[in-house]
Amino acid sequence: MRKALLCLGLAVIILADDKTPQRQPVLVELFTSEGCSTCPPADALLAKLDHDQPIAGAQIVVLSEHVDYWDQLGWKDPYSSAAFSARQVAYARRFGLHGPYTPEMVVDGATEFNGSEAQKAQSAILAALHEPKVDVRIRPAEPGDSAVTLEVDPFPSGKKHKANVYVVDAAETGASDVLRGENQGRKLQYVSIAGEIKQVGSISEHSGFTKRLTIRTGSTPAGSRLIAFVQESDNGPIWGVAMYPIPK
Repeated sequence: MRKALLCLGLAVIILADDKTPQRQPVLVELFTSEGCSTCPPADALLAKLDHDQPIAGAQIVVLSEHVDYWDQLGWKDPYSSAAFSARQVAYARRFGLHGPYTPEMVVDGATEFNGSEAQKAQSAILAALHEPKVDVRIRPAEPGDSAVTLEVDPFPSGKKHKANVYVVDAAETGASDVLRGENQGRKLQYVSIAGEIKQVGSISEHSGFTKRLTIRTGSTPAGSRLIAFVQESDNGPIWGVAMYPIPK
């Protein structure tokens, strides 16, 4: 039944026009866990958004963030982190929720909803396209070089904001055979599995940000992704995002 409902939900997503000259990046975060029986449909939706890029005008950059508060209920999620649980708690405070839950999807730090709801994902991504952004660029590494250059423009004149610049390494894909817990016996698939989210700088109306970032380290193996985003403090709105696929 869940699979049927998921298919119906995915069908309503607007198909992108291949002739669209430029897409605006939008960050879609999914808080999930292998211990949560209702999470696999949300994981599948995130993979669909990532692979098909089905929203016209949007470049959807996804992050799968595995929380650790399910680990005590019979199965430790190998991708889980207390840092992602803390990030989700900060979102819960900002959105006025009673507490964190899974699966939760957050679009551009501005909208949250049940991560299995494709129609709400569509609406939130479309709404994000109308929000102001700053340009975030990841300049490719030169042949034989082990670093890329991250560039973030300052806020437009008159926008008296300050925001932090974050980077995260994300595994392209991952799979797990679940031996215990609510998903016992299932083989689960994931995309863009987040590692540590690190703050590397900040921007304001008067200053942008530039930094060289080393790639092909132990935490960024070939085939993974480097994702950079700009977010106001206290898990506020996200002002820009970029993704760099580390060559295999």
